[in-house]
Amino acid sequence: MAKLSLGLQLGYWGAQPPTNHVEMAQEAERLGYDSVWTAESYGNDCFTPLSWIGAHTSKIRLGTSVAQLSARTPAACAMATIALDHLSGGRMILGLGVSGPQVVEGWYGQPYSKPLTRTREYVDIIRKILAREQPVTSDSEFYPLPYNGPGSWGLGKPIKSITHPLRADVPIFIGAEGPKNVTQTAQIADGWLPLYYSPYRQEVYADQLRDAKPGFEIAALCLVNVNDDLAQALYPVKAMLGFYVGGMGASKRNFHKELMARMGFADEAEEIQRLFFAGKRDEAIAAVPDQFADEISLCGPPERIREKIKDWENSPVTSLLVHGDIALLRNVAEWVL
Repeated sequence: MAKLSLGLQLGYWGAQPPTNHVEMAQEAERLGYDSVWTAESYGNDCFTPLSWIGAHTSKIRLGTSVAQLSARTPAACAMATIALDHLSGGRMILGLGVSGPQVVEGWYGQPYSKPLTRTREYVDIIRKILAREQPVTSDSEFYPLPYNGPGSWGLGKPIKSITHPLRADVPIFIGAEGPKNVTQTAQIADGWLPLYYSPYRQEVYADQLRDAKPGFEIAALCLVNVNDDLAQALYPVKAMLGFYVGGMGASKRNFHKELMARMGFADEAEEIQRLFFAGKRDEAIAAVPDQFADEISLCGPPERIREKIKDWENSPVTSLLVHGDIALLRNVAEWVL
């Protein structure tokens, strides 16, 4: 039975900046949490809040979960990583993800084509920049360096980073859902950020994780809700699933829905989406199976949660990413650490 570490998942901002993220990160550090993570969607970026948190902490690892590929070129992402890793004394984890076609094409104005190829090329260029062994070149399809395509002046030349990276081996994690993406993640990354993981269905990802190198980390988001009434505890998880499976994607392509189907709930996922698109959001939430919501979370009274933690410890997951208030962080630290 492997010992789990804990991470604090702060997510992305809502309409206004949160006022307590530094305080929460400091408390997580004091409690022995291994990492703190910030996200971006189409509001705040993920690097700026993380650097602010890093300036107010000293030990906890700092992760992006996730930096969206289309938000910046691989070189710009590597520059932010180099700076934050130096400023934090080597605490940076670079979490990357392709996001989805609505955000990529609607917000960033980039085509959502060949996401696996783009991810592989992106990671390869960042690793070359961090290694700083020679001026960086790439004959990649999406990020050619130097660029000699339409509009080029033909004056680009291979360049090395002026700043020497603190670490050439900054850990790179990838947020991946599809089978091919998870397989590639195990091959090219240092860690995986699954959105939904069930320790009771390890076979869903077993083949994809077979090529993972020693020390490969799996940092799984796990919603924790403490309540003696299990139905009430599960409701926030079902609400999240109803929104993502029902509405975060088009009717023909929704990665969350497809993942739920692969995990054994295909008919239920179809019904959730049907109800959501019909404007029946409450019914869509109600249609989320309690079993699925329960498997990917830690819900119920404290004694039940303690028992369920053992199931996570018996899985390939190395870290649980927790989202909640300071009281919850303290409870989870007591149960896990």
